[in-house]
Amino acid sequence: MQNFVFISPNFPSNYWQFCRELKKNGLNVLGIGDQPYDELTDELKDSLNEYYKVSNLENSEEVYRAVAFFIHKYGRIDWLESNNEYWLERDAKLRTDFNITSGFQEKDIPRIKFKSRMKEYYAQTGIPTARYHMVDTLENCLAFAEKVNYPVVAKPDNGVGASHTFKIENGDQMKQFFEVKWPDTVYIMEEYVNGEVNSYDAIIDSHGEPMFETGNVTPMSIMDIVNNSDNSIFYILKNLPEDTRAVGRATVKSFGVKSRFVHFEFFRLLKDQEGLGKKGDLVALEVNMRPSGGVTPDMIDFAHSTDVYKIWADMIAFDRSTMPIGEHAYCAFAGRRDGKEFIMGHEDIMSKYGANIKMVERIPDVLSGAMGNQMYVAVFNSQKEMNAFYEDILKCNE
Repeated sequence: MQNFVFISPNFPSNYWQFCRELKKNGLNVLGIGDQPYDELTDELKDSLNEYYKVSNLENSEEVYRAVAFFIHKYGRIDWLESNNEYWLERDAKLRTDFNITSGFQEKDIPRIKFKSRMKEYYAQTGIPTARYHMVDTLENCLAFAEKVNYPVVAKPDNGVGASHTFKIENGDQMKQFFEVKWPDTVYIMEEYVNGEVNSYDAIIDSHGEPMFETGNVTPMSIMDIVNNSDNSIFYILKNLPEDTRAVGRATVKSFGVKSRFVHFEFFRLLKDQEGLGKKGDLVALEVNMRPSGGVTPDMIDFAHSTDVYKIWADMIAFDRSTMPIGEHAYCAFAGRRDGKEFIMGHEDIMSKYGANIKMVERIPDVLSGAMGNQMYVAVFNSQKEMNAFYEDILKCNE
């Protein structure tokens, strides 16, 4: 029996389903988390063979001892994973420390976590990226902005989501950025790309070949949603465009991805942009070596009548999928922000779209910055129907 250590199986709250499918496939599923065992959901408890509570997952020594305990009790660990961006570096260090060879090692982290290092791997495939400058002095950053033309975007080189990301439109805003940026953080500054984010989401086998592929579109900038406290929308595509499939597969090969669930982000240009391409072309944004966050795995299931938790667990256990793919549809996410005067109340939404809606939940505070506070997830056969849903659900009083 293979031993699988799952880090933080209780968060996000839907990740217990990865553990459930691993256990169904005959693996010995060993969880490490900082939530008391009695507070775990019954579904998660039933999906684990054993759970080791640490006082804080940030405490690397405690987590190290937890893995060592499992090795002492069960023998060699075959897999260790969190499927969580926040713990990617910790996962890699633990694999390296305990010679767990089934995933990224400590030496792999720079190319998969640092936005500046990703660019050379895109270049190997011929996928364009925005010009950039590593933030140093105010004078040099002003010179870079003059060279590529405002606006420019500054963000941590090793960051999660849109945290501490700035759109800088002039010299005064550049000076303000230097006043508020975190002093001990390395920032990358890039030319602004006028595009909407298109993703390539896939489960990759041990040979670097896709077992399942889909993608989503985010019409609004996550950076703007966070900085302006806007509503949040994105949707799973009914069918993955061939150009997205091509650049996604090329990126998998360039980064040497094996045995992973991935979420790669690209800009689809909204207008011609010198040095990057024509309107409609794809430009690389960043790689994420884990599933797209929040409820996206569930949305993928709704869009394609499938179960990506099982496909992923099949990849781990059998290196092939035993899950058929069903009918395809669009799956829309709408995250409404508290404090806005929406025309349609909850009862109105359910009355009109109840047959389409798959999920209605409050969004955890830790995710609300990028996703809003109240979410509705709904499935539609056409983009026209989906657009009408967005117009209704997000319309506010003037």
